[in-house]
Amino acid sequence: MTNTSDTESSAAPSAPASGAEDRLAKAVRAAEQALIEFEIAVETYRVEVENFSRLHHQRLGPMYARLDELDALVAEAVAAHSGDRADIERAWEARALVMPMPGVEELFGGLLGSDGVRPVEDPNPPRRVRPGKEAQRLYRELARKAHPDLAQDDAEKDRRSTFIARVNEAYAYADEDLLRALAEEWDAGPVPEEELPGEAEVLYARLEWLAERKEKLAALAAELADSAIGQMMGLSPDDPDALLNEIAEQLLTQVSQREARLAELVRQTSGG
Repeated sequence: MTNTSDTESSAAPSAPASGAEDRLAKAVRAAEQALIEFEIAVETYRVEVENFSRLHHQRLGPMYARLDELDALVAEAVAAHSGDRADIERAWEARALVMPMPGVEELFGGLLGSDGVRPVEDPNPPRRVRPGKEAQRLYRELARKAHPDLAQDDAEKDRRSTFIARVNEAYAYADEDLLRALAEEWDAGPVPEEELPGEAEVLYARLEWLAERKEKLAALAAELADSAIGQMMGLSPDDPDALLNEIAEQLLTQVSQREARLAELVRQTSGG
């Protein structure tokens, strides 16, 4: 009787300890999944900001440059017509802001984009700012399956990191075929082990790392949102591609107005 009682007494404390460790392990797993979802959201946003920046430069850069050149030409025409020293100084300042530009027929002739402007050559241009629904679905599934934070050793983490880099690149270019191929490749590969460390100290350290990683991601997301491109995208968060088209139309209108003004000044100067 005494031995049995002693045995039961000595074994009793282990149950609560095991229960606490199980709860801690569940908390770690939940934090891992939450971090992965957050990383997916931040990476998706980063891709959109980067694509918007590239497309903005590619599609609208020539138009901004043309507007600067037209401003200089208009200022020079005004100065030639008036001969006023202040107008001449303004013309010098306007010309100093731009480099010699090709004629409008070189910028707007030939192969034009849907917005009326020939795109700047890019060997790997993104198809659009926001990849399509299918590309988004494939990317999220792959990121949840192969995320490096699920690795339990350095070798597995390296393998996953290399694979996710390929996934991110395919997603940036909305390459649905490549994303499907990557999904098949991952499914055919080794099944990653998902066992969590058993020691409470390791689990606590894991939770701390997850919290630090989330803070860094939040800072990155805030930095992207506060950037000039991020703020511009914020004007049309649901359809940033439409925003680019709207800006392009506005710039084309401004180009036409500047050219009309320049033509009028040239006529006035010739007539004078």
